[in-house]
Amino acid sequence: MADFLAPVLDFITNTHVLEQIREVDVKGLFTNPWFLVPFIAQIGWWFYKQAVNSLVCTGLVIGIWWFSGSPYAQGLVVNGELQLGKVLPVAGAGIIVIVVLAYLFFIRSD
Repeated sequence: MADFLAPVLDFITNTHVLEQIREVDVKGLFTNPWFLVPFIAQIGWWFYKQAVNSLVCTGLVIGIWWFSGSPYAQGLVVNGELQLGKVLPVAGAGIIVIVVLAYLFFIRSD
């Protein structure tokens, strides 16, 4: 299995994908028509098709992305030490996200 993942990890490392994701200009992205028009069209299509799972997953991804850039998330680690007082709300939010996804994909039937 490690032989299979080695080229993928090398590709991610060599192309600096993680650094590019960290440096995304959110304001610029959501004001760029080359991103915004297809994104709104996709959301509209999902509303038309009543694809609740896709809409909820997209909302969760955007919410997690927004939260990871918030001052609260930036303050989780101060001077290399984890702030234990802030971990419980983050863990609770993570559990809620997992429960919502489990409900959508395993419990709720379409």
